[in-house]
Amino acid sequence: MNKKSWISLISIKQRVWIFATISVMILIIAIGFLPDSSKELLKPSDFNASMSIKEMAPKLGITRKSLARELNLPLSVRKGKPVKTLGITNEELHHVVEHILSHTDASLKYYIYVALVLGGLVFLVRLGRPDGSDIKDRKGWYPRTPYIIFLLISVIAAGFLLGKSPNPMEAIVKVFKSMVGLYPDPIIKVIALAFFIILAIVGNKIICGWACPFGSLQELIFFLPILRKIKKKKIPFVITNSIRAIIFAVMLLFLFGIIGGRKGFVIYHFVNPFNLFNLDFDSLTVIITIVIALSLSLFVYRPFCQLICPFGFVSWIAERFSIFRVRVDKNICTQCGACSNVCPTEAAKGIVAGNKMPADCFSCGRCLNSCPVDAIKYTFKNNK
Repeated sequence: MNKKSWISLISIKQRVWIFATISVMILIIAIGFLPDSSKELLKPSDFNASMSIKEMAPKLGITRKSLARELNLPLSVRKGKPVKTLGITNEELHHVVEHILSHTDASLKYYIYVALVLGGLVFLVRLGRPDGSDIKDRKGWYPRTPYIIFLLISVIAAGFLLGKSPNPMEAIVKVFKSMVGLYPDPIIKVIALAFFIILAIVGNKIICGWACPFGSLQELIFFLPILRKIKKKKIPFVITNSIRAIIFAVMLLFLFGIIGGRKGFVIYHFVNPFNLFNLDFDSLTVIITIVIALSLSLFVYRPFCQLICPFGFVSWIAERFSIFRVRVDKNICTQCGACSNVCPTEAAKGIVAGNKMPADCFSCGRCLNSCPVDAIKYTFKNNK
């Protein structure tokens, strides 16, 4: 018997949904071009060693103290003097400015994130399962191709084309950096973090699963059809989450000077894989982090997300409030384990068991066509 393709099975209403969703996504991204078109773009050459920290810091959007630290100068240094009198050359200054500008948010990326989250959410809730299709056709539901396309858009557009900032990881780090005086606008940083948290709540961690460029890159590598037997083995969530929580706690202790006695020291700077999208490899530890994370992705699901990412840890907590998520109808679930087998983390296992704090669910959709009794769906309400 010939199997029908997903696109041939979806209803006319679903085709309208596809057209409408793509149209809205394009409109959202088009609107995103407007703010950037009139924005003055700074370059390292706009700064020189004859300028003072007091002059340069406001233009760079950081505090004087933060710029002094980036230049490896004492925080007590006189910030009204030309930096060349402090021993800083133009070459050194340009290098520091280039690094700081790489952390400057490209506002267009926010719109791309919204568009990708919207598209992923509509696919999971409305399009992945053809209307009126029989459970026996479930293997054709939620095809991988649309997901892969979204991941590629994330890596290419939200990653390499627009650089590393903004991204979910830096959003949470910048909030804490603002609290120790390294950014002059803590409210703006809080709003940026709230943006990512809201997207994580609207669809269960969908910002991480469908839109984060480094998360998407790890996902694409994990998709490669190799080492399949090893991929079936999962690192226990209690281990991954404990490591991630410990690193997060240690970061706070260093950042607030409780350890080391130097406020503003951010350990995530030394393991920031988003530097890849700016090709910023000045730190050996960053290179090592990227190589290890991408290598492990061949057989471990999203290793950086599970083991290190601070937003991964915070959004795992936020998942408890997700509006749309994977839900299981306990009245018909036979606990056969089919969804747990295909889930790349221990999330499905925890959801079926009714755990209050199951493992991270990245809304990848793998479980949604696995259940033989149709007990699992991606929806906004509990199944009856």
